Amino acid sequence: MPLARDVAEEVAKQYGVCIRPVPLKRLDTHTGLWEIIDVPCGATLEAKCPPCAKRNRHLRMAQCREGWHLDEEPTITPDEPDDEQRWLVEFRADVQTQRDQADQAGQDTADLDELISGLDEEINAAGMRGNVLGRTIPKRNRSTRRRQDAPELPKRKMINSTLGRTFESADGKTYRPSLFVTLTLPSYGKVNNGVPINPDTYDYARAARDALHFSKVVDRFVQNLRRVAGYDVQYFAAVEPQKRLAPHLHMAIRGTLPRAEIKQIAAATYHQVWWPAADRVVFEGDHLPVWEDGTGYLDPSTGEVLPTWDQALDRMDEPLHVIRFGVQVDVQGVLAGTPDADQCIRYLSKYLTKSLGDSLDPDDQAQRDHTARLAEALRFEPCSPTCPNWLRYGIQPKGAKPGMAPGQCRSKAHKPDHLGYAGRRVLVSRKWSNKTLAEHKQDRRTWVLEALGQTDEPPDPHRYVWKPVPAGDANVPPLAVRLLRSVHERQRWRAHMAQLQAQADGQDLSATEEVAA
Repeated sequence: MPLARDVAEEVAKQYGVCIRPVPLKRLDTHTGLWEIIDVPCGATLEAKCPPCAKRNRHLRMAQCREGWHLDEEPTITPDEPDDEQRWLVEFRADVQTQRDQADQAGQDTADLDELISGLDEEINAAGMRGNVLGRTIPKRNRSTRRRQDAPELPKRKMINSTLGRTFESADGKTYRPSLFVTLTLPSYGKVNNGVPINPDTYDYARAARDALHFSKVVDRFVQNLRRVAGYDVQYFAAVEPQKRLAPHLHMAIRGTLPRAEIKQIAAATYHQVWWPAADRVVFEGDHLPVWEDGTGYLDPSTGEVLPTWDQALDRMDEPLHVIRFGVQVDVQGVLAGTPDADQCIRYLSKYLTKSLGDSLDPDDQAQRDHTARLAEALRFEPCSPTCPNWLRYGIQPKGAKPGMAPGQCRSKAHKPDHLGYAGRRVLVSRKWSNKTLAEHKQDRRTWVLEALGQTDEPPDPHRYVWKPVPAGDANVPPLAVRLLRSVHERQRWRAHMAQLQAQADGQDLSATEEVAA
């Protein structure tokens, strides 16, 4: 017999109720009453919460559909700062002055630095992007000359537009086509059904580095695409794993270019990883660097201080790695409102609710072995300048601190479920749909409220005060009780929606009968 609790959870999923709600205390400043409110967890993966993941997937589909074939230029105008934002920046200026004066006097600035960090977080939480200081560390310059082994790219004069070309047919109709592009990484060895035919000759080291730096070569592709296209190309892209575990990219592009040019851009795109050499192992096993306060990591045999990250970069003559796309580039032309466009949108969002590791077959021993070999190649591969794996190669990581050890990096890039890719799964350009994700959510909320016959009045942002609920709070009902209450609420909503739909259908039928009469 099924467990009643499991059935309750399945029913909650069926009605779109979050199965991992976060309880928060809400104070109504108008009435002075406190109440417990369940806030959806907002998970993006089905493994964590299928209803929330499904809502996020449909939200992304709406975002992709609205921005793909825009026929008007999006307007990106920042809001005017409000009084709270101005006050925070003014207060930040006063604290910065105090910190500078204390530093000049040789006083301890730790407390002021901590206050500044908290203020910077409040500034971002108040609705401002970036940092008030901007870039404070000088950028290390590298040669911008193209590699001799990379083909040249054509360039067009840039115009201030995000819209692609339009075409008129003989009957006077105007078409605004767009593109759906798929980019893959190169081959690392022959595979059969996603598994290397000969694991000994499969280049796992290159596969690991390509996965770690895949997001960078995608950025380079977008830069080259805009230079060749001659306008500010906008895109909506999703990163997914191939069966061989290499990440690849599906990209919806507004506007169109010749297929030959897209393939030429992909062939000419590369990214150079200007990191220190990480091919010769210096420390491993029990022979590891030791930490000394005030100095850093030392060679356990000689006592010499390991070179810092910046010192190691100064000694570089060539990049650690160069990543490129493979020869397989698929380019499709798509028209707005066609079945092909809908199919591409569904394909783009197909795997967004699954982790990269969900594509693995747990019953396939060969694929499990392939995954284990890739995970082993990723285990000691540096994933960032701050990765502890740099100690393995005799270099102190950037921002080194005690307790670091090779093979113990906590970045998600080293976790088997992420297969080396630690970037965002959805990549959206800023001028894609002329709306933020919050505005897309508000559109869905407005539609539901209009269907229910309720007005969508903006709430007073200062009416409610929210606080987290401490663990073990006796006022919070058990999770099962909260799920049952939410299911009842959804049942009531659905009944109301069905009633409104029946009334609308009856009105349409009456109108049809009147016309027929």
